[in-house]
Amino acid sequence: MRPAYRLAVGASLVLASFAIASAQVTFQLGAGAGARFPIADYGGSTEDFFGGTKYGLSTGVNLQAKARVGFVGLIVVGEIDYSSMNNSGTALSGQGKVDVSQTLLAFKVGPEYQISIPLAPVTPYLGANLAVNILSGETKIQGMSGIPTDTYTMESTSRLGVGFNGGVLVSLGPTKLDIGMEYCLTNPFSKNFTTVENAGREDSYRFLNDDQDPEALTGVPSNAHFITSARTINSVVLTVSVLFGL
Repeated sequence: MRPAYRLAVGASLVLASFAIASAQVTFQLGAGAGARFPIADYGGSTEDFFGGTKYGLSTGVNLQAKARVGFVGLIVVGEIDYSSMNNSGTALSGQGKVDVSQTLLAFKVGPEYQISIPLAPVTPYLGANLAVNILSGETKIQGMSGIPTDTYTMESTSRLGVGFNGGVLVSLGPTKLDIGMEYCLTNPFSKNFTTVENAGREDSYRFLNDDQDPEALTGVPSNAHFITSARTINSVVLTVSVLFGL
């Protein structure tokens, strides 16, 4: 075989391989919005929060950026979610006032399985992800004896979590409408309580403190040491996103 001919055949094979690979690659990018519903210890009332049993957050807004990449049957989804939640109410048996707010920034990546329906404009899917969650917030307490009226900023904290999701993709010409729901476990792997020397009650609101206060277990819980058990941070997120791509 002549060198020129071999070169031409080799080039043709490379181009053919590239064309096949390109045909098997899909990419979608978009954004959306929805709601985050705190559940388990993440919800509750402001009195639950003041008492250290729950976080007392109500339903909040969720914003989402999403990318979906498919290659030879493998689909990987990456997301950036931002949620803002808050609640206001009394502190203890109708006394005082508490305003609590928290934000959750999540970076997620994981596989997705799509269920193809021939000739249908909709594609259901199921997925899972690993998430890096960054939580921050603040608490304003007024009118409570022994606690200065002030706004206490919660130190930014990260937790590794997981999520399980499902939804449906609706084809709208060159775009896709992604309607999804996810069950998010924000702190299943580790919890922590930050101790402060000569702590007052307000210091327990300066940190996420999703684990029990070790000093509260040494005797009768006091005004400064009142978080007696670990708290689970779970939520359900509903989103609608518009995706563009190949």
